[in-house]
Amino acid sequence: MNGATSFPVARYRFEFQARQPIRLPDYSGSMLRGAFGHALRQLACMTRQKECAACPLIGSCPYPAIFAPPPPATHSLQKFSQIPAPYVIEPPAWGSRVLAAGETLTFHHVLIGRALQELPLIILAWRRALARGVGAGDGTADLVRVVHCSATGDEEIHRPQIGTIAAHAQVISLVGQADDGLASTATLRFETPLRLQQNGHALPPEKLQARTLLMALARRASLLAEFHSEGPLVDDFAALSAACASVRDEKSLTWLDWTRFSSRQQQKMSLGGVVGTWRFEGKLAPFAPLLQLGEWLHVGKEAAFGLGRYELAQRVPGDISDDQEKSCERPRQVFERQARIP
Repeated sequence: MNGATSFPVARYRFEFQARQPIRLPDYSGSMLRGAFGHALRQLACMTRQKECAACPLIGSCPYPAIFAPPPPATHSLQKFSQIPAPYVIEPPAWGSRVLAAGETLTFHHVLIGRALQELPLIILAWRRALARGVGAGDGTADLVRVVHCSATGDEEIHRPQIGTIAAHAQVISLVGQADDGLASTATLRFETPLRLQQNGHALPPEKLQARTLLMALARRASLLAEFHSEGPLVDDFAALSAACASVRDEKSLTWLDWTRFSSRQQQKMSLGGVVGTWRFEGKLAPFAPLLQLGEWLHVGKEAAFGLGRYELAQRVPGDISDDQEKSCERPRQVFERQARIP
């Protein structure tokens, strides 16, 4: 780690009231991302070109910067065909169902780095997306409120009828790397499929290793910091990789399959991964900030629409303290009746 003591990230809870029934599939992360991306492009794009790559405004348009950031021409680490987007959509809990008119759809949106500056546009994009319709049958909904979820508590920051967005912190404090010689433990409970890939295929539980996950966390956090904030978070990947040798792990993971329809490729795609608990023991101090960040950033393929989400069920002693725990309720479906907002 490069000695950073904070990281620019914030989690927002969006609460919508269904106007027409909304059909949620088993996993709605992909559906929500598609609706969000379409609405964001309609709001931000000025040239109306079909592809962003040839657009003369690609360097200043917020749509690619948020939704599909272009990779650099060259990079010291490797040649990138794509780079991680500075957001994570955390959809409702697993399970298909129908929300009737008047019920509440709740999901979370994590913003990272410079994407935090575009919060007003992002809120407007979500309002447009749900007003236009999502899911089979194009169910619609109206935004009720946006809540900022932080270590100090949940704070309502926006209601459409008020219009403004209340000031709030958009950074979290990173835990320290107290004693490199201290052995400690951490248990990660994966709530959405984790897809760590090798040769283009997601690894099953028996082929997953501690090094695979820990280095994936390091890579994702560092690239997000480099491309969307002030610079890389990890300055010595070789040293971090060597530190993995002292980490032992115990897995209780199972494979969970699911499919989604890709409108871009016009075909169904299988995107299964592992869920369950994964326990680590050893000299975890160098990885403590990364394990903390992973709760916000997720890890593995398709993290942008919520895969690879985990909760630290057991904190790293001396490193990840209780006051750093996210106070925001875990992403889940909330059903309640409310008065219609005019």
